[in-house]
Amino acid sequence: MIFVKELNESLHTLLETDERVVVLGEDIHDPYGGAFKATRGLTTSYPDRVLTTPVSEAGIVGVAAGLALSGYRPIVEIMFGDFMTLTFDQVVNHIAKYGAMYDGKVTCPVIIRTPSGGHRGYGPTHSQSLEKHFLGVPHLTVAAASPFHGPGEILTALLQRDEPALFVEHKLLYPEHVVRPEGSRVGDAIGREEASDGYLPSVVLSQVPREDCTVTVLAYGYSALLAARVVEQLAVEEEVFAELVVPSQISPMDWEPVEASVERTGSLVTVEEGTADWSWGTEAAAEIGRRRFSELRRPVRVVASEPTVIPSSRDKEQQVLVGADTMKEAIREAAA
Repeated sequence: MIFVKELNESLHTLLETDERVVVLGEDIHDPYGGAFKATRGLTTSYPDRVLTTPVSEAGIVGVAAGLALSGYRPIVEIMFGDFMTLTFDQVVNHIAKYGAMYDGKVTCPVIIRTPSGGHRGYGPTHSQSLEKHFLGVPHLTVAAASPFHGPGEILTALLQRDEPALFVEHKLLYPEHVVRPEGSRVGDAIGREEASDGYLPSVVLSQVPREDCTVTVLAYGYSALLAARVVEQLAVEEEVFAELVVPSQISPMDWEPVEASVERTGSLVTVEEGTADWSWGTEAAAEIGRRRFSELRRPVRVVASEPTVIPSSRDKEQQVLVGADTMKEAIREAAA
């Protein structure tokens, strides 16, 4: 099943099984069903609990906070991840703080879903990956959709928590098929899921037995899909063997599967579509450097997009955003 269809069915299931769930967002009313059709059919089936809203991201998230404080489990769709900037005050200064401010006597479990990322020529204000600005916010979970994690499983797990969450869905994942690692193989890749207590699962993939891998690649979201293709190509064409770690929760991070991989390979490359500098990758480099300094053969290589505005031109956009060639160069160097 393709990702957006599975996501849509998951939202239907959550609304059907939990009367506390409400869904809010712009243009989600049928027949439009949202900008990327993730909410198609929801207002028809649940007209009292799926509400299309005015164009006011701060207002939508503020209303969701009130609903959550009243005992509901709101799921908010922000049409483009770029517009998360308009929700920053509500999320950081209110929603994420309520539980700690009131000593656990209240909870505010708002889940915010939002499409992010580029590669579609949408220009400077509709193509960004801004999740790094929400990483490290106390009591806020940031999760990232990937082709290796079922969206329903992630949303269900987030709904069971009493803290808020941001669920980032790269636009190019919507038409991709969800691939679940089972047993020892996913296609030609070895795969397994791991989850430490309190964290969403990570998936670990490689083309060869893991003891033969000489570099760990850490990536999330659509970048993980690109990285998986690069890892496969390098293994087949150049006999460069990498182990790919794909977390579904990127903040707070479960470092255990990353550490376990780096302990074997002695090298780490991080990949993200967000801009370089002060990023998820630099935090991973600092943390793994602190935890596994003695095992690292070389400094951690951080691969990210150029720190500039994303052009509308598709050709120029590809020059700014992380792509396969940049990943290959970094992995080759780190594996040597």
